Amino acid sequence: MKLTTPQTLEAIAKMIGANAVGDPKHLITGINEIHKVETGDLVFVDHPKYYEKALNSAATTILIDKEVDCPEGKALLVSSQPFHDYNQLTRHFNPFLGWENSSNVMVGQGTRLHPKVSVGQRVRIGEDCLIYPGVVIGDDVTIGDRVTIHPNTVIGGDAFYYKKIDGEYNKMHTCGSVEIHDDAEIGAMCTIDRGVSGATVIGKGSKLDNQVHVGHDTVIGKNCLFAAQVGIAGCVTIQDSVILWGQVGVPSDVVIGEGAVVLGQSGITKSLEGGKTYFGSPAEEARHKFRELALIRKIPSILERLT
Repeated sequence: MKLTTPQTLEAIAKMIGANAVGDPKHLITGINEIHKVETGDLVFVDHPKYYEKALNSAATTILIDKEVDCPEGKALLVSSQPFHDYNQLTRHFNPFLGWENSSNVMVGQGTRLHPKVSVGQRVRIGEDCLIYPGVVIGDDVTIGDRVTIHPNTVIGGDAFYYKKIDGEYNKMHTCGSVEIHDDAEIGAMCTIDRGVSGATVIGKGSKLDNQVHVGHDTVIGKNCLFAAQVGIAGCVTIQDSVILWGQVGVPSDVVIGEGAVVLGQSGITKSLEGGKTYFGSPAEEARHKFRELALIRKIPSILERLT
């Protein structure tokens, strides 16, 4: 999330009651979680396991729960509750405004919105799109030209992102966006979550069947094809021309290479190289998996001979 007006370290420290380490006039131009940070961004970290990752990231301001050595050119905000303070900042700079009188919505020429389509704040819809009844388009969604979205799909729901504190799950405030590029088609009853603070992306020409879920901050390339009930977690990178057949499950933080094909009901557990076909759970190259299954089928007859 980029800030409309850059903020100084001093101003942000005062806002959340944190101790500032660094130049008081040090500028903060954005607020992002670790997967999406860029130069000028503020990121939070509250566990020693991730200190090094945050401190060495592109972020130039780190909201942290312990005073540590500050990397050159960066600044720290030391707080006892970085998660809560991060939420306070994102809510302040990107508050929920309600949809009763959505403002700053643009709809391109030739686009048809059927009855009972709901549209949030700061939405952009391109030309010659077709949006069917019951579709919900949340805040900060951008849709390109010639996009079709089928009934009862939700674009821009909150990220499924929680942190367990004192035995309870605390929700991360969602302030990111969704980008659906030209010529994409989204089936009925799909859910595409907003990025936590960055963008969830559906690439040009990609097609999603019914009941497909795409998690926060996932980036899907061009001309991908996903069959029904595919489930994709947050922070996944799927490169161009990937095919996921029905009920494939994809966990967070993996990369699926260009041109990969994953056969139905497979469960991916790690990044997959492009240009190959995969099957099974855990998913492996299909030719190896089919050989393995053939051998497994021989086990009963082998045991029978041994006894």
